[in-house]
Amino acid sequence: MNILYGVPGEGLGHATRSKVVIGHLLAQGHDVRAVSSSRAFQVLNAAFPGRVLEIRGFHLAYKGLAVSKSRTSALILRTAPASLQQNFRQYQQLLHGFRPDVVVSDFESFSYFYAKAHGLPVISIDNMQIISRTRLDVAVPPKERGNYQLARNIVRLKVPRSRHYFVATFFTPPVSKVRTTLVPPIIRSEILAARSTTGPHILVYQSATTQHDLVALLQQLPGQEFRVYGFNKEESHGNVQLKAFSEAGFIADLASSRAIITNGGFSLISEAVFLHKPICSVPIPAQFEQWLNAAEVEKLGYGRHFAAITAENIRAFVGGLPGFAGALAGYAQAGNTVLFANLDACLTGLAAAVPGE
Repeated sequence: MNILYGVPGEGLGHATRSKVVIGHLLAQGHDVRAVSSSRAFQVLNAAFPGRVLEIRGFHLAYKGLAVSKSRTSALILRTAPASLQQNFRQYQQLLHGFRPDVVVSDFESFSYFYAKAHGLPVISIDNMQIISRTRLDVAVPPKERGNYQLARNIVRLKVPRSRHYFVATFFTPPVSKVRTTLVPPIIRSEILAARSTTGPHILVYQSATTQHDLVALLQQLPGQEFRVYGFNKEESHGNVQLKAFSEAGFIADLASSRAIITNGGFSLISEAVFLHKPICSVPIPAQFEQWLNAAEVEKLGYGRHFAAITAENIRAFVGGLPGFAGALAGYAQAGNTVLFANLDACLTGLAAAVPGE
């Protein structure tokens, strides 16, 4: 089949997991073309040269560490019409000979609009639909209810009435809507190949480097060794090592760590769960999906969920490492086989309905 695959440029987690799925689809003999923007485009274009079209994407606007709802809404409303027009023109110019039979969207808008404009079926593959297509099994506190409702409304409107929804997740709340299949997280080949060991260090991933006191804070725990990614420099500060980003180096430090400290981002948490690494999750404020991931980490006994990184919170997390490791020992995942089997079956059903297939 001819497949158009939409990948958002906001955050590299979408590109990383979409690269896995696109590679599988190509290996199955499908002709795949992708659309993306920003750094995600660069990642996919390097992996699949000649198959990726750069488009204008929609971006989040921040105020400090938190996502600004008003700024993000204003940014999207201001740029969306021109972006969509330019994207359609680029697609017609650069991929005029490619006629998709189906669209796969990883929470990406242009590919979805293209599908609807041309009467094509859409398959959704992402983790965000967990918010709108399941009954959450954690209590949402009052201060998060506004973020929850906003996130739920956005997710509902993102790729509505798709043919099927594959929802990647490390937790399994009850499914509340039809045409929905929960699948284990999509794990990249480098993580599948990594050998998990327990070294002396705790990996710290700092996506928002505005917390300038992080090094001083970690130095308050001299008995612990920390390897910190996010500042993109190589420096040693006693028990704290700042590491310049290297994919191979990051994976090696993740696989050999005692535990990780991170935000609530789905991709790294999923890789840590797969490798059985205890997790201290401090979600970015006003991002409900990150709050949910952190809450599920604590509910499952895989680690702790805190509102802030403090020396006291880290001590509490470190004190619970044996119990978290025990809970994680019960997690098992057979690579990406569940998603691939379900996706192949879905595409086979669609192909049977396409003339000439």
